[in-house]
Amino acid sequence: MPLTDTAIRTAKPTEKPYKLTDEKGLFLLINPNGAKWWRLKFRVDGKEKLLSFGTYPDVGLKDARNKRDEARKLLAAGVDPAENRKAQKAARQELNANSFEVIAREWLEGQKSLVTSGQYDKTLARLQNDVFPWLGAKPVTEISAPDVLSVIRRIDARGARYTAHRCRGQISQVMRYAIATGRAERDPCPDLKGAIPSAVSGNFASITDPREVGDMLRSFEAFRGTFVVKCALEIAPRVFVRPGELRKAEWEMFDLDKAEWRYFVTKTKTEHLVPLASQVVVTLRELHALTGHGRHVFPGRDPQKPMSEAAVNAALRRMGYDTKTEITGHGFRAMARTILHEELHVKPEVIEHQLAHKVPDANGTAYNRTKFLKERKAMMQLWADYLDKLKAGTDVVSLHASAA
Repeated sequence: MPLTDTAIRTAKPTEKPYKLTDEKGLFLLINPNGAKWWRLKFRVDGKEKLLSFGTYPDVGLKDARNKRDEARKLLAAGVDPAENRKAQKAARQELNANSFEVIAREWLEGQKSLVTSGQYDKTLARLQNDVFPWLGAKPVTEISAPDVLSVIRRIDARGARYTAHRCRGQISQVMRYAIATGRAERDPCPDLKGAIPSAVSGNFASITDPREVGDMLRSFEAFRGTFVVKCALEIAPRVFVRPGELRKAEWEMFDLDKAEWRYFVTKTKTEHLVPLASQVVVTLRELHALTGHGRHVFPGRDPQKPMSEAAVNAALRRMGYDTKTEITGHGFRAMARTILHEELHVKPEVIEHQLAHKVPDANGTAYNRTKFLKERKAMMQLWADYLDKLKAGTDVVSLHASAA
């Protein structure tokens, strides 16, 4: 006789377990502790087996019968429902082990020894706040370009375009890690090139948010590449010359005692003077011990030639920066121009002269390498000190560069 909800609800436990039988192999097992377990008895190849459907009242009579019918359909198709359940559980466990969040945390843990604790914490916070809620539980094999686009558009919509680009870059790094460890076959992020506008306007990507600049400088400090490239990364934002001028720099152009670097700017056909902040002089003296016996300040693999024009950008990409949308070697110039003017209130004409731009005066006279020299020296030291404060994580307020 089929069971009823009333019969199940009023069934009392006894000293020994007993069964209340329904139909087609379904029964309810009443345990001495009062627990009521649904069971299905069935046979496979003549062998009796049992399948559990959970407990009453969490699983009601109607639900238990539906589960029974589904299991009987599998039996009719020649499938053992117990083995099928084991296979599904294993598949779920495998998918969970290959979820984006699991792999992202594994990747980030591997980065822990390569980056500063502050950079690690910021990356984890970005993933936890902006990525995991939407992609975390999804298996990496199922993540598509539209999935990633939905995430970065949500970030961009709140006005955090730089963070959107950073998250896309970090999602891409996780996907490439999954590919390298055999858990994914493709990174969908390259398909999203141009999907949201660049974080900055102009020809060269740059970072102009002081706090993000601080993050970047801490990344440079933790860089694990060659000492030559690391020194180039440390110096580049502090002198903000054109990338080609930096990589082709020769020791004979420098007077470290006077803290000056003089060279000929091929683009403007002018001589240029770069006052060197004390921090830059210290870095150059350290580098001189390694490369000072040769011609080039930043030699490449062939010491007779300067380092590759791609070296700085390659280092930026290695640290997770997108050189198309976030920062490029040339972007240090825009970074300095913007922050020096907007945050440190340096006069535009002083900045432009230091950038070696042609700036005609009232008489139409073009760039003069010695013009505003006193102000430029003060500005370069002010700038280096400011960058040090950003790197240290100090809350820097806008200052008036009175000397500049």
